[in-house]
Amino acid sequence: MPAAPAAPYAGVFPIAPTPFAPSGDLDLDGMRRVLDCMVDQGVDGICILANYSEQFLLSDAERDTLLELCLKHVAGRVPVIVTCSHFSTLLAAERARRAAAAGAAMVMLMPPYHGATLKADEKGMIEHFARIAEAARIPIMLQDAPLSGVALSVPFLLRLAKEVPQVCYFKIEVPGTAAKLRALVEAGGKAIVGPFDGEESITLMADLDAGATGTMPSALLPDLIKPVLRHHRAGRRDEAAAAYRRILPLINYENRQCGLRATKTVMAEGGVIRSDAVRHPLEPMHPATRAGLMELARAANPLALRWGR
Repeated sequence: MPAAPAAPYAGVFPIAPTPFAPSGDLDLDGMRRVLDCMVDQGVDGICILANYSEQFLLSDAERDTLLELCLKHVAGRVPVIVTCSHFSTLLAAERARRAAAAGAAMVMLMPPYHGATLKADEKGMIEHFARIAEAARIPIMLQDAPLSGVALSVPFLLRLAKEVPQVCYFKIEVPGTAAKLRALVEAGGKAIVGPFDGEESITLMADLDAGATGTMPSALLPDLIKPVLRHHRAGRRDEAAAAYRRILPLINYENRQCGLRATKTVMAEGGVIRSDAVRHPLEPMHPATRAGLMELARAANPLALRWGR
């Protein structure tokens, strides 16, 4: 089990994509190169096996392979968050236990859900996270995202943080993220150790103003996102806003037009990985969409576009 951090985790914790060969097989050498590129991007941490890692298209055996590979290859250079979401409390707890044993700094989970209507009630969610906390014994980040279809009120999140203190990091990526973060931070006090946003950092400035201390974007341009947080943290809001304006067109295009394909496409162009393949039923990016992405990426010039050249 990793030692507790000297200070709360904060900053830029991007999601690592999972590279595949055109055949659909895992590209394990490419995975190592992705991690090395991310460390060179100056990230504050890395999140693996998340939705932007195509976790919902991985077998359990592949998850285990990637967990071992990623923790071993990162080797403590930056903290690693492992996503362990599952509707089953038993399986989510086992995933979290394995992640902690492998050296994860934190686990991230969505509330338990399956499909559009099968969800746990508040009592069930608290029990779910309590059992995971007991299994993992490391900090837990709750991911509050529309994908789950679970409405998580601020009072419930505060209750969860109080009853299960390991749930002290919150990734908020819902409509009105800044307002929810502000309410959470103001009401939660010290129980809210890490208020993060996500969704490719598309609302980052508003979220930082609301009290966010971290962001979880993709691995497309974290090196260009990090100065925004650095300036904002130092009280240089004008500089933060200027740095954000320069990259917002690329972030917006990624979020609204490309989704998880964007990072892979840029990393393939930049020689980080050999292929930007995604697993079916996801489809390859349309050539016109790709052209629009590359135009904006070349203008912004993130490290991912030149790391392997």
